[in-house]
Amino acid sequence: MKKFTKWILTITIGILLIVAATYFVIKNKEYQPTNTAMNASSTTTTVDNSIKFQGDDTRPAVIFYPGALVEPKSYSVWANEVSKAGYSVYIVRFPLDLAVMNANAAKKVQANKPYIIGGHSLGGTMAARYAVKNKKELRGIFFLASYPEKKGNLRHVKVPVLSITASQDGVLNKGNYNKAKKLLPASTKYLVINGGNHAGFGSYGKQKGDEEASIKNSDQQKITASLLIHWLNSKID
Repeated sequence: MKKFTKWILTITIGILLIVAATYFVIKNKEYQPTNTAMNASSTTTTVDNSIKFQGDDTRPAVIFYPGALVEPKSYSVWANEVSKAGYSVYIVRFPLDLAVMNANAAKKVQANKPYIIGGHSLGGTMAARYAVKNKKELRGIFFLASYPEKKGNLRHVKVPVLSITASQDGVLNKGNYNKAKKLLPASTKYLVINGGNHAGFGSYGKQKGDEEASIKNSDQQKITASLLIHWLNSKID
């Protein structure tokens, strides 16, 4: 019995060490917000493990899923502008900053109230999964350098859908992006930010595999905010 107990203890310690090592490896690869993004998040509050940018709570909430390994505050610049335009924005925080760990994380924030959901890169794919399962109060969906897969098939949803990409994106798989258009409504609005890149949808510096943007990050942030606000005002209100 003592040998068995010692064996179980050894296995348990080994698993814990592996988990700890994995955690530190992933956290070391995480993209961190710039000082500009941190400043833009200075007036936010934390609600159900999400970062909230206060807008008009009588309007549908905007729930956002960050890209893989991107610290949520990295999206604070455009989110702050959207909140100033009257829409409360909730940037969801995930375990290890991976939306795939909990695609239903928006549930606590949404709480059966009208909402718009969107995401960047992998975050958009997971946001689509949530939208498919929670159509009742859904008012709109947007993708930033992202697309749905089969589990997030939105072909027959009856709400506005927006897809924004950037011309210098070196991370987005263009082939898969184009194939995924069959999973989106025919009325989906497609927009391209000329000169922007994948990382430019946030404010966290360079991303591995991305192309060099020919516009400033601050410009891509302004354009992203402007496109989202125009879409929200024209399609959601």
